[in-house]
Amino acid sequence: MSFPGSIAFDEYGRPFIILRDQENQKRITGTDAIKSHILAARQIAGTIKTSLGPKGLDKMMVSGDGDVTVTNDGATIMKLMEVDHEIAKLMVQLSQSQDDEIGDGTTGVVVMAGALLEQAESLIDRGIHPIRIADGFELAAQCAAKKLDEIGEDFPIDQSNTEPLVRVAMTTLGSKIVNKCHRQMAEIAVNAVLSVADLEKKDVNFELIKIETKVGGKMEDSMLVKGVVIDKTMSHHQMPKELRDVKLAILTCPFEPPKPKTKNKLDITSAEDYKALREYEQQKFADMVSQVKNAGATLAICQWGFDDEANHLLLQHNLPAVRWVGGPEIEQIAIATGGRIVPRFEELNPEKLGKAGLVRELSFGTSKDKMLVIEECHNSKAVTILLRGGNQMITAEAKRSIHDALCVVRSLVRDSRVVYGGGAAEISCSIAVAKEADQLSTLEQYAFRAFSVALESIPLALAENSGLHPIETLSELKSRQVTENNAFLGVDCMLTGNSDMKEHHVVESLHSKKQQILLATQLVKMILKIDDVRSQGESME
Repeated sequence: MSFPGSIAFDEYGRPFIILRDQENQKRITGTDAIKSHILAARQIAGTIKTSLGPKGLDKMMVSGDGDVTVTNDGATIMKLMEVDHEIAKLMVQLSQSQDDEIGDGTTGVVVMAGALLEQAESLIDRGIHPIRIADGFELAAQCAAKKLDEIGEDFPIDQSNTEPLVRVAMTTLGSKIVNKCHRQMAEIAVNAVLSVADLEKKDVNFELIKIETKVGGKMEDSMLVKGVVIDKTMSHHQMPKELRDVKLAILTCPFEPPKPKTKNKLDITSAEDYKALREYEQQKFADMVSQVKNAGATLAICQWGFDDEANHLLLQHNLPAVRWVGGPEIEQIAIATGGRIVPRFEELNPEKLGKAGLVRELSFGTSKDKMLVIEECHNSKAVTILLRGGNQMITAEAKRSIHDALCVVRSLVRDSRVVYGGGAAEISCSIAVAKEADQLSTLEQYAFRAFSVALESIPLALAENSGLHPIETLSELKSRQVTENNAFLGVDCMLTGNSDMKEHHVVESLHSKKQQILLATQLVKMILKIDDVRSQGESME
């Protein structure tokens, strides 16, 4: 381990540290430190701003190993960016927090934080203390959240009519790579969430939704399976490819003879000894297969592999089997089929078997790729989304996109209020915060007005990314929202000639939008309170 200095001793033998490169150490304090932080955060926000909205651009990220990722998902971009500055790392954590909490709005929250810091810098230049700015921003955020509650509308969550939910999921997927079939993807996301949701408790267990990807085919070949899909096949090619009314033995013990757990060794010195060992192994294999059969199992799912002899015995005894099934898949199968995971053959009994109506092999076109589908399970709530795509990059981005849609639908199940997108909610909040600023007589009115301007960064970015004139578009929308008293007017990113987002069904979760504003404000408040930093040379700049 390297040490940034050397140890010396004084005349009494007491050690003290002499730091290397003392002359290169730089310490920034006060306003200079805050401006340094703001500069770093603005650079991150400026990088990601072009990815906002349905016309936003993708980013190509190349890892140190040469792995290429193409995405416009804010959280993924931020996670893959190699940032050294401490404040830039806070921006990455901000995006990650939004992704963990809501799953959507990961780009917008970073753009919002960057805009707030930009406005804070101009206020600092005017001589306003950072603490007053931070307190003003917090009050303004509460004012914006209150306005969101006013303009929010209740949203119907009805399993018999999923169309409104599908429209919300389509809004989320509109900016993603899957937008060529985004209605199909939106329906898959909605049906998956509603399959596992408890509408009475307003809760969604994401553990019951599994996303599998398989390279090949078209994206339109993606499907929702009411059960479990595993990337395995039957262990022997002569085993049946379709089974009905299946009882599954879910095993974490291998089909192999027991090994002595000591360091003793067995010496075989004659043909009779070898024959005896061979018969012992065969008998053990036969006993294992009979134990599974006697329990009533018609399919064995094994976490470990087994050799050709065991495989042949299983085929002889008409016991289909699947081997090398991973731990998470084993757990998913156990949840779906209502079975118990069995660690030893001796513990297997009929009560521990899982039940499924249909187990079948899926084959993909002319390729040899096959997957196993377990459907009509005992616990019908477990579902799997199978995504197809031309290459690994497409399927990986489709997986990120469908995750965002799942998270948004989950947010609506938990809190069914919505606002309208295209920057309409931000413009409405901006007008409300600016109006509130006129009622204040304290210094915080400047922070309120700055917050109002920062809220406009979202519609400005949407307009800019759509090829519209940002200032003209924003000015017109603000004027129309006030004169027409219509909080649903937003940026017409798709150039349809109509700015009413309610008519376009561009819907966003109110909880998601509120979380964006509050999280961004909390981070900005934290940054404005850091006024001391030490750096090595000029690395902070």
